[in-house]
Amino acid sequence: MLPIQQYTQQVKSIAKKLGFEYCGIAQAVKLDEDARRLEKWLHQGMHGKMQYMENHFDLRVDPSKLVPGAKSVITLLKNYYPSAKQKPNTPLIAKYAWGKDYHEVIRSQLKLFLAELSTHIGEINGRGFVDSAPVLERSWAVQSGLGWVGKNGNLIHKQSGSFFFIATLIVDIVLEADSPYAKDYCGSCTKCIEACPTEAILPDKKINGSKCISYYTIELKDALLPNELKEQFNNWMFGCDICQDICPWNRFSKPHQEPSFEPISAVLNLTTSQWEELTEESFKTIFKESPLKRSKFSGIKRNLRFIQSLD
Repeated sequence: MLPIQQYTQQVKSIAKKLGFEYCGIAQAVKLDEDARRLEKWLHQGMHGKMQYMENHFDLRVDPSKLVPGAKSVITLLKNYYPSAKQKPNTPLIAKYAWGKDYHEVIRSQLKLFLAELSTHIGEINGRGFVDSAPVLERSWAVQSGLGWVGKNGNLIHKQSGSFFFIATLIVDIVLEADSPYAKDYCGSCTKCIEACPTEAILPDKKINGSKCISYYTIELKDALLPNELKEQFNNWMFGCDICQDICPWNRFSKPHQEPSFEPISAVLNLTTSQWEELTEESFKTIFKESPLKRSKFSGIKRNLRFIQSLD
């Protein structure tokens, strides 16, 4: 067996060992088409006040700028679909935020991945990324044969749906590349477009990030949310899963096996009145390892006031 084949097998084996459901590999090339698409999206102001998306444009589209001598991009999918449900009539929280902060969980797993790969192959130069650096994760996932980008902007895997975190490893070793995913199985379905209450999903496979409920409840730091959107929030306090919950491909979603993603009890069980009574000290204690800390206590309270003002 050639070294390239051995290395590729080791990559796939380590991915499985660390609990990643899917692993795909692409050649580390410049993403010219994606660069043009991103540039147009930014110029149209679809990112709202997420100014960080304008930064490091060249790094987003050229992996060699992130890892000198980059040869391969490894994409990993980690399931987070829960078996539990939130209690009825509680403030809604996107499923990805029910357990520990995925950034921390997956980042430590990527470090293990690189360390184990180095023990098998020898010294390699590589970096791992999970939704926290200028990397076009979904584009690399498509290039790695793991699925297609749906009309709702999420990567969809034909056998398992879209409730996945995407992690990326850029390395300076040559690996066998998987075939890019060439087909789009959304077809004529428009369920996600019709279900989005703020009309953030546009018909031409474009997402207006500045209109998404997740943007308003997490990214936007303004003291007040737009009054005219009160009717559209549907009780979402942190993030939104409407376009994923409605997607027919997510009928194939299966509960995850990652202990760190097990729901924090408060996420499932706190009533509206208990959220309202929550102190900042309690919030910091209960959610110290949760993605909810990204909105800070003040952001959660703002969101809660906004959705409660409908009553």
